[in-house]
Amino acid sequence: MNLTESIAPRSDQLNADDLIAGPVTVTVTEVRQGNAEQPVHVVTEEFGNGRPYKPSKSMRRVLVAAWGTDSDTYAGRQLTLFRNPTIRFGKEEVGGIQISHLSHIDGPLKIALTVTRGKRAPFVVQPIGPGRDWITELEQVEGNPEAIAALGVAAKNAGADAETLDVIRGAFMDAKGATS
Repeated sequence: MNLTESIAPRSDQLNADDLIAGPVTVTVTEVRQGNAEQPVHVVTEEFGNGRPYKPSKSMRRVLVAAWGTDSDTYAGRQLTLFRNPTIRFGKEEVGGIQISHLSHIDGPLKIALTVTRGKRAPFVVQPIGPGRDWITELEQVEGNPEAIAALGVAAKNAGADAETLDVIRGAFMDAKGATS
């Protein structure tokens, strides 16, 4: 039995508590204007009209940096939301929703966001969508240890899984042995 729905809070919006079970990727259907306190309502297929995601000012800045200022273009795009338990409201850690991944970006997006008055910190959002096909790229540089090494560094920096990194490492060792 999946208990996810049994722990969902009753609310008119998506809450951090909705994400206790883990991150969720949603598809935007529209963006509506809200009120002065929560000016943006992101309506999603997954949560429907009744429970929009109401992003914080920092997360609105991420959306604008990634997708631009025209929210009419957001429909059909995806974002992955997660619960960050360290989000503060005043002096208390209450938890909040942040964006970890976005569709329609070419690579990681790094933006400096305000964390406390006068203090900024980098925030990174990863792209959603098909990642690089490291094995196909490896086949294209077969036998070239320098190209394989560069591919391995790129794969590691992009967060490729351990199995893929092992295959690249093995191909590097084979290519290095063949040129010795």
